[in-house]
Amino acid sequence: MKIGFEAKRAFQNFTGLGNYSRSVMEVLLKYYPDNEYHYYAPKNNDNPQLSFLKNSKNWSIHSPEARLDKFFKSKWRTFGITKLLENHHIEIFHGLSHELPIGIDKAKVKSVVTIHDLIFLRYPENYSPIDRKIYKKKVLHACEQADKIIAISHQTKNDIIEFLAIDEAKIDVVYQTCHRQFTTAVSQENLSKVMNKYNLPQDYILSVGTIEKRKNLLNIVKALKIGVIDIPLVVIGKETSYAKMVKEVIGQLELTHQIIFIDKVDFKDLPAIYQSSSLFIYPSFFEGFGIPILEALYSKIPVITTWGGCFEEVGGKETIYINPNSPENIAENINKIISNNNLQEQMKTKGFEFAQQFNEKAFADNLMNVYKKMLA
Repeated sequence: MKIGFEAKRAFQNFTGLGNYSRSVMEVLLKYYPDNEYHYYAPKNNDNPQLSFLKNSKNWSIHSPEARLDKFFKSKWRTFGITKLLENHHIEIFHGLSHELPIGIDKAKVKSVVTIHDLIFLRYPENYSPIDRKIYKKKVLHACEQADKIIAISHQTKNDIIEFLAIDEAKIDVVYQTCHRQFTTAVSQENLSKVMNKYNLPQDYILSVGTIEKRKNLLNIVKALKIGVIDIPLVVIGKETSYAKMVKEVIGQLELTHQIIFIDKVDFKDLPAIYQSSSLFIYPSFFEGFGIPILEALYSKIPVITTWGGCFEEVGGKETIYINPNSPENIAENINKIISNNNLQEQMKTKGFEFAQQFNEKAFADNLMNVYKKMLA
């Protein structure tokens, strides 16, 4: 089978959609090495997170060659890829992040697009009118033109049906996985090295994710004060304007000494940071999947996250769910976990067991099943 991928984010993004794109590429190369894989990217960056390609075969990277295409890379992605797909005799083209090139419906190639979330439609107040218009136009075009749509959760599938009026039969849910580095225990020596590198305390609560309003860091901070919780909070994520407001509240609550912000962490160090923490908290208001939850479950640490939506899909029965609008409820459940060693061990063991259904082999098999159905 010849399969093509829109791979811009695999080569240029180091988090989020980039991680998803790389995981698709890696698991398919590992478990289905006999296929031929073609990656279409406007720029072939030397991304260290793509090192798995060096040990794999049957893949090719295609980037703009004409001078104008090199200069107008977005134009090449939108209009130039389709002709290449036909020239390369691609059987299936997979848009890994919400988009498909113009004309794909008229090409002699089947197409599938992954939709991660429709947050810009569910929470439009967080986006400018022009951004909402552009995003909706791209996503709607992709969903209408694709032969098949992959939703990363049932929550996302329901949103596609609700907001875009797409036929349910066209949508398959394929849960993603997390990077394999999170599935392996880090040695004590490396744990100590990472702890020293980032000057981390012995015990801490961990929060991972872009520091924006939707991720709800403010209510974690309020919960620490309300619950008289003296364990340090380590916050890892890119800061937005929202972070400034949160830091002002932290000062007002006299918690500056207790909260540690780390905006840049080497990807390879994240498993050690997860595994050294006492508790992972993720009270986001909305997500398409919530990959940090899965990373935490694989790291064998207790997890608190939001009730409803995709969170219960990825968190399972042993995760504790809270009302994200209630700092009191968040505080109550943090104290419930940190005061009960038996509960902690149960959450670690059962959470890790639940996470196994999202392993990379299952991810690869489910993707391949979608491709095979398209060619049947």
